[in-house]
Amino acid sequence: MILEPLNVNYNEPEVIQAISTALTEFYTALSQKLDKININKILKRKNPYLYRAKGINNATQVVDRLLSAYISSSEETIFGNTFFEPIAIAVSGGQKAVTEGVDITVDKDNTIYSIAVKSGTSVFNADSRKRQEQNFQAAQKRAQQAHKAFIPVVGYGYGKKRVKPENEKFYKELAGKDFWEWLTGDPEFYTKIIAYMGTKPDEFASRFEDSYNKAQNRMIRDFTIKYCNDDGSIDWEQLIKMNSGEIGRASCRERV
Repeated sequence: MILEPLNVNYNEPEVIQAISTALTEFYTALSQKLDKININKILKRKNPYLYRAKGINNATQVVDRLLSAYISSSEETIFGNTFFEPIAIAVSGGQKAVTEGVDITVDKDNTIYSIAVKSGTSVFNADSRKRQEQNFQAAQKRAQQAHKAFIPVVGYGYGKKRVKPENEKFYKELAGKDFWEWLTGDPEFYTKIIAYMGTKPDEFASRFEDSYNKAQNRMIRDFTIKYCNDDGSIDWEQLIKMNSGEIGRASCRERV
């Protein structure tokens, strides 16, 4: 099935505003994560034996690795949750969907388009894909009650996706250029998103750097107080005990 473009007359100023708002929300959420960062909570999820095996011998090295990994995992999630969906809403002419697992609903030409916006193409496992199918089926019932045709689409904000005919589902999957071109009718829209960002990323990056430096300094301070000896060396025994030692009595009672 070939899909016709949803909205060839998208409003460019609205798109630029949507991107600006999305960037604001992204950097705000990321900075808030940094403000709440806790050295112990992060260390409990890391492998202290690996750090020792790699010859890491000062607090700054430990914190740099912890903070870099923390930000890397956080920013992927936050960006996926804040960036692509509002842009897709702005260009498609649709509305925020009410059905769980569906992000956008477009009612056009007696057809309901239900769109699930995902970040990259590797977001699904077997269970989450099954849930997505169930969510589309729930949306389909709404369309049937309204006596309208129904077309479900999973749209990936970036990447490439080719589905072999024998592997096609009852919904379409479009990624990167294909997804944005379907929404807008513009084969170059996927590259225009970068231009529409303007100088906003540069403005936010400097503010984020300030938040990052403050978080780094706090973590180095806390790590030094809790896990360094008086001579400044890392107290690996204390760190191992915190990470892998005996569970306290209060925790045991909570687990019963």
